[in-house]
Amino acid sequence: MLCLGDPLLSADQQLAQLRAQLKAAEDAADKAAIIELSRRILAMTPNDSKIWQTLAQTELETNDLDRLEQTFAAWKKAVRHPSAAIEDLQGTLCFRRRDYPCAEQHWLAYIATKPPASDIADEYDGLADLCAAQARWEDHAAYRTKAIAAKDSAARRVARAIAFLRLRKWDAAYADIAKANQTDATDSQVKEWLPQFERLQLYLPSIKGLDAEIAKSPNNFELLLQRARLFTVAGRPLLALDDAERAFKLQPASMRARIQTGEALLDTGSAEDAAKLQVGRLARDRWDGHVSEQALVELSVNDTLLAQNPKDVEALVARAGVLRSLQQLILALADAQAAIAVNEKSADAQFMVAHLFDDLGEQKNALAHARIATELDPNDPAKWSFRGVLERQRADFEGAIQSQTRSLEISESLLALSEREQCERRIGKVSEADADLRRMRELGP
Repeated sequence: MLCLGDPLLSADQQLAQLRAQLKAAEDAADKAAIIELSRRILAMTPNDSKIWQTLAQTELETNDLDRLEQTFAAWKKAVRHPSAAIEDLQGTLCFRRRDYPCAEQHWLAYIATKPPASDIADEYDGLADLCAAQARWEDHAAYRTKAIAAKDSAARRVARAIAFLRLRKWDAAYADIAKANQTDATDSQVKEWLPQFERLQLYLPSIKGLDAEIAKSPNNFELLLQRARLFTVAGRPLLALDDAERAFKLQPASMRARIQTGEALLDTGSAEDAAKLQVGRLARDRWDGHVSEQALVELSVNDTLLAQNPKDVEALVARAGVLRSLQQLILALADAQAAIAVNEKSADAQFMVAHLFDDLGEQKNALAHARIATELDPNDPAKWSFRGVLERQRADFEGAIQSQTRSLEISESLLALSEREQCERRIGKVSEADADLRRMRELGP
């Protein structure tokens, strides 16, 4: 509890009492008390820069940025030559508000006051972070170098190694991570990042080969997508995103480029940006946790066919099928509907749209397209069986039985038998259902 002070004490005694209370509040990390006591002390000694710094630092720690800005104004008014720390604190305020030019100006001003080497190194660390936030990668690496020059450490070597990765300066990056490991193998940053560098190293020969090819053909979007894929499987999504976005800009109609860009955005935690591309949560390969290589190859094949002929119905349906396998239902539906727009009598296009509407929970629309598909291709057992499933979902059990019967007449299957057996029991056709059940047992488990 704050003591208001004894009014019988002299001003000096009251001030001493407040300072003692401030020291106790600092020891207890009571930030509210620190702020209140600092303000009381400054009311009595407004030119005390150390207390101004304590107040500003605590307001910064409590993220009271508006009050902090007022504190800076009052500090400058009360003290003709504030301590150099004000530049550091103002820079941090600007950084918190994402006013990066302002932050850089103040932090560089603080460095110019020649503080201790450890402070200079910390400041350059902050400047490097500031550049990273603005994607100023060359400046980012340069500030990392200055931080190391001020005070070298394993953690700072790791940070510069990461900066060099961003610039694709592979040899420099690996030299830094090796130096960091030699300096302190127990450092938390070394422990976190060394395995990631080792993983990337497995793919570096192929990456460097593509680097050379892309240097000769910088607008070859296929090469960019190949390199983006390597970065993805190597666990470097930011580098993958650079290449995938560049490829997507070169070929906006490429669904492979869209999917790879979306995957990289999801891997970097940018789901909102992925959603802008209509890419949602992707179905991933169970083995490595990425979109399967086969799916990307199939997208490339169909992208190429559609680049040659945008009205290639088979390619549109095939690409829709790949997108459906990746759970990208909206994109898949757009392709399937585009196929119908080209040829409404394409049974495969109608069948694909029926599946996609079903996936999206729109069973009425799904059934309408499934019926068209069976009318256009009455000899496909899969189309009849799926139509029967949709009819069952809508409680049209008689219709479902007829559809499954048509499917079974073309080709016997356990699925169609099981579906028909369920519907027969629902409407009391027990003997027919039992017959189907016996046949299912004859066919196998």
